[in-house]
Amino acid sequence: MVAPLLRCLLAGCRRSSPPPRPSPLKFHSWFSTSAAAAAAAATAGICPSVDPGRLRNVAVIAHVDHGKTTLMDRLLRQCGADIPHERAMDSISLERERGITIASKVTSISWKENELNMVDTPGHADFGGEVERVVGMVEGAVLVVDAGEGPLAQTKFVLAKALKYGLRPILLLNKVDRPAVSEERCNEVESLVFDLFASLGATEEQLDFPVLYASAKEGWASSTFTKDPPDDAKDMSQLLDTIVRHVQPPNVIVDAPFQMLVSMMERDSYLGRILTGRVSSGIIRIGDRVHGIRHTDSGFQKIEEGKVTKLMKKKGTSMSLIDSAGAGDIICMAGLAIPAIGHTIANVEVMTPLPTVELDPPTISMTFGVNDSPLAGRDGTHLTGGKIGDRLMAEAETNLAINVLPGLSESYEVQGRGELQLGILIENMRREGFELSVSPPKVMYKTDNGVKLEPVEEVTIEVNDEHVGLIMEALSHRRGEVIDMGPVPGNVGRTKLSLTCPSRGLVGYRSIFSTDTRGTGFMHRAFLTYDKHRGPLGNVRKGVLVSMGYGMITAHALMSLEPRGTLFVSPGMETYDGMIVGEHSRETDLDVNPVRTKELTNVRAACKDDNVKLTPPRLMTLEEAIGYVASDELIEVTPKTIRLRKRYLDVNKRKSMSKKPKE
Repeated sequence: MVAPLLRCLLAGCRRSSPPPRPSPLKFHSWFSTSAAAAAAAATAGICPSVDPGRLRNVAVIAHVDHGKTTLMDRLLRQCGADIPHERAMDSISLERERGITIASKVTSISWKENELNMVDTPGHADFGGEVERVVGMVEGAVLVVDAGEGPLAQTKFVLAKALKYGLRPILLLNKVDRPAVSEERCNEVESLVFDLFASLGATEEQLDFPVLYASAKEGWASSTFTKDPPDDAKDMSQLLDTIVRHVQPPNVIVDAPFQMLVSMMERDSYLGRILTGRVSSGIIRIGDRVHGIRHTDSGFQKIEEGKVTKLMKKKGTSMSLIDSAGAGDIICMAGLAIPAIGHTIANVEVMTPLPTVELDPPTISMTFGVNDSPLAGRDGTHLTGGKIGDRLMAEAETNLAINVLPGLSESYEVQGRGELQLGILIENMRREGFELSVSPPKVMYKTDNGVKLEPVEEVTIEVNDEHVGLIMEALSHRRGEVIDMGPVPGNVGRTKLSLTCPSRGLVGYRSIFSTDTRGTGFMHRAFLTYDKHRGPLGNVRKGVLVSMGYGMITAHALMSLEPRGTLFVSPGMETYDGMIVGEHSRETDLDVNPVRTKELTNVRAACKDDNVKLTPPRLMTLEEAIGYVASDELIEVTPKTIRLRKRYLDVNKRKSMSKKPKE
């Protein structure tokens, strides 16, 4: 196999490469097919290439917080990569702050003369688009499941994506070193995963999956159940050997023209667009002429033609420059300025684009507009609708799970999978200096044969027994329907609930759930299907305290407002007409004056105002604000502040608009 490949490369290298220099050829070890082939290639002076038979493309998929990013750290360290810190694959600041994976990343490691291209994927259903667009690059998947918790809602979500593309999975039961995990529990989880495979329509080949037991935190994996393997076996070698043995090498044609489907894209101030994807066929070298093409209704469209200026490959946590790459490999290239995710990069003689990835439709939308409050323009540097629109269009180009539609009066409708996904976008924009006014999330309905359909999610909840009644009552107001309920194996006094609930009922419920369970419960959700509309929600929120004064908030005014409800502000903050300063204790809104000062008189008591004691305010985070605001309210987002306000600041305007029929 090597000899024909070397012969076909010889002619191309002589045409496109300069004569070999006396110095040793830059022949990367991960491209060598064997020691003999490497020696022959160096002697012949030909270009380095990839033997597809020694490639393994694998995605690591899991539910949130089941340990896949920690597992990637251990695999990188096992193969000699320099890990600067824990969770090295989480390179985005928000990922490290929140402890979740937001964007998919690709890296490669060498193991026993094989090149393993590993893809770390998010586990949260809101970032399902990141999973959908990268599973087409791989042939296998490592499904990481917490041996204590078992498969959960988002395990089913990411596994369904992997099985849909025909990937051959490897089951890795993680965290088996925990005291509550026994061999019987692992056998039970394995049976649950097998049933999950069967229910998702897995083939016989996919059902014949190997099972490994691991502790990613301790850095070992074993093919047999153990809690403390021998010292010479405390590594990831058994998992790496299983990947090489079980995952098939890419089925590609090396001597065909070059083609690559762009699956990921990033921008570099020096190189421009860096396009990442798997080479479907052929060989690519620096200096080759390529063009970008895409599907259209009439066939295909040529986007841009250019020359490959840089070829790169992620090795460990750093980027390495390479001279060429062959079919089946996952690479990064620079040189084209227009092609984006979903487009095909190919040799100029190729006129047929590769099939694109189908993504699930968005389920919620929010409106992003210019901040028009009286305090606008004090914190941010990007204030105009044009800059906001450019930033949103750039985001939609790199994240196919987000759709951006222009609206009225310099506003934009942003459609996505969930409030967490859109909250991450808002947080990134405010850190970049944008000021926005953001509407509450709206569910995207469908109509089928005259029947109104709404997105319904599958929810898995685990709480202490004393909180079950409170949680079930709250979810009944949100139109939740319980499917299954029972004790948690290995945890006395804990109850597990499985239910379905409309997406609109779950908006903003996570913070309420954490408060109701005193932080001891966990809730996971994933999109299930579109189902018949379940009717209006019950009482899920009280009224608010609305400011009718402009200026500095005083402690004297807040002291008299505390009995009215829960405050969101503290003395010294600025307010304006229409700004929400607290939650009313009743169901109706109440206009208040938080800037009222004490009238001075000649009759005073010594130290009368020195002993004003106020309850600490409830300061809203961005996610809490997104879930809290009602349909007639907005969120004012600036780099320094998050404020809640009414859509119409004037009280008379609000009264007249409240009389209009709602949609």
